[in-house]
Amino acid sequence: MELPKFLLGDNTDHPDDIFVIHLDYPRFIINLKDDEIEIMDEVEEDEEEELQAEMENLVKLANEFYDREIARYEE
Repeated sequence: MELPKFLLGDNTDHPDDIFVIHLDYPRFIINLKDDEIEIMDEVEEDEEEELQAEMENLVKLANEFYDREIARYEE
């Protein structure tokens, strides 16, 4: 099975939160309500600087994914 890069997630216990799940490395969940990120993979110390630069781009892509998905729901 080929998994998508991003998924939308929701939870009725947190009705105001908007979760986007990133399934490629580094796997993470971002709450678009407050941009809080939970990284699910272990990151080696020597990867931290590179990961930080990559995360900026991935957060941007997660927001674009969300906007695209919402636009498709509205169609």
